[in-house]
Amino acid sequence: MQAVMGLIIHAGNAKSECMIAIGHAKIGELQEAQDKIDAANEALIEAHHAQTSLLTSEARGENVQPTLMLIHAQDHLMNAITFRDLAKEVIELYSRIDAK
Repeated sequence: MQAVMGLIIHAGNAKSECMIAIGHAKIGELQEAQDKIDAANEALIEAHHAQTSLLTSEARGENVQPTLMLIHAQDHLMNAITFRDLAKEVIELYSRIDAK
């Protein structure tokens, strides 16, 4: 359960950092936006560590039950990754606008 909660927490943190990054880009603070994307990437690394822990347990033959909480955690991770990718695109667009 600890790995599942870590997955949820770190993925949620990553998504939050991306939201903040978009806000910075929106007002022209592009370096701050990039810093928040970097923080999101770090949170995603931590989320992946939690996910790897679960996968390793299953690979060792331990029974990992596909609970609603685990499915929710995986959903959080996939959404955070997608959101990070979209945030990077939005920041790129704002940087182009600021360059004009």
